[in-house]
Amino acid sequence: MPRVKAAQAGRQGPAKRRLAEDFAAGEVVTDMSKKEWKLGLPIGQGGFGCIYLADKNSSKSVGSDAPYVVKVEPSENGPLFTELKFYQRAAKPEQIQKWIRTHKLKYLGVPKYWGSGLHDKNGKSYRFMIMDRFGSDLQKIYEANAKRFSRKTVLQLSLRILDILEYIHEHEYVHGDIKASNLLLSCKNPDQVYLVDYGLAYRYCPEGVHKEYKEDPKRCHDGTLEFTSIDAHNGVAPSRRGDLEILGYCMIQWLSGHLPWEDNLKDPNYVRDSKIRYRDNIASLMDKCFPGKNKPDEIAKYMETVRLLDYDEKPLYQNLQDILLQGLRSVGSRDDGRLELGISENGGLKAKAGTKRKRDIEKSTEAGVEDMEGTDTQMEEGVQTRSRGRKRVQK
Repeated sequence: MPRVKAAQAGRQGPAKRRLAEDFAAGEVVTDMSKKEWKLGLPIGQGGFGCIYLADKNSSKSVGSDAPYVVKVEPSENGPLFTELKFYQRAAKPEQIQKWIRTHKLKYLGVPKYWGSGLHDKNGKSYRFMIMDRFGSDLQKIYEANAKRFSRKTVLQLSLRILDILEYIHEHEYVHGDIKASNLLLSCKNPDQVYLVDYGLAYRYCPEGVHKEYKEDPKRCHDGTLEFTSIDAHNGVAPSRRGDLEILGYCMIQWLSGHLPWEDNLKDPNYVRDSKIRYRDNIASLMDKCFPGKNKPDEIAKYMETVRLLDYDEKPLYQNLQDILLQGLRSVGSRDDGRLELGISENGGLKAKAGTKRKRDIEKSTEAGVEDMEGTDTQMEEGVQTRSRGRKRVQK
């Protein structure tokens, strides 16, 4: 069975472990720097662990407005270990703040790492990590918005994601699983979006040495099938161009509502072959997804630029940004940093957010973290694998 994950497959994963019973609200954990953190109520649970509200330890209980979350899993499990390595190497608050300052950004959508450690309870050892708390994921908003985002919103999102990708790429990592459900809004500022879930993160360039291009049949189709790169379909380890290719597929889906291969996700080879065919004829991809006259030429130009990248080539991120900025200008807009996620304006339609949709969006903000269901990984630098109802670790 191919090790792939379609967008909805993780929801039918393995039976959830009831870790919430082990950590009552008020439990205190101590990280490696001896800082104490108090746990609140659980707000997310998956096949490997649980996510709780958290705050710095004090006499007060942790409220529903807590600014942090803590991920907890049994220490023998793998997913959090891989994610933790990424955060420790590339997401310390001072690293992120320095990048924001030197690159003159308003913010950077990489969650900050606040601490981690091991916690013993009832004779069992648990690994935990403290990170920022977020609001809704974009997938819920996209679905509540009739599976459409406006062209301006898609371009604004993509500009911010390019900021994120440049940062993590410069810190020797690629993400490998960019999609709406891994993009979370800030709790405090709905115009800020953060890329989460680094369980698939791969250290493509350890100590400045890029991994070689090598096809491995055991790794074919890693990632989320709709969006994963052609390299990943061929069993090649993730690279910078793969992340950019995945973002291109996301842009097309967010704007058009579909991808040409979505109707046959049971056949990974069909999906791969479709992507290869459209990569070699991007004009036909645009015709298929945008049959009207008003085609997003900037997305076609973006895809063409990414197509020409070599496996180990450093992308010119500013060139890609300029292409998307030109797209904003073509629709009479500019990079004002506003996402405008509440309405859809495609095809001249403007759908007002009705009561039910508003309720759906408000309801979707309460968890504020990604689902950890169905993720697995190689330890350290290995590529994480995902499957429908199965979990494997490559040795």
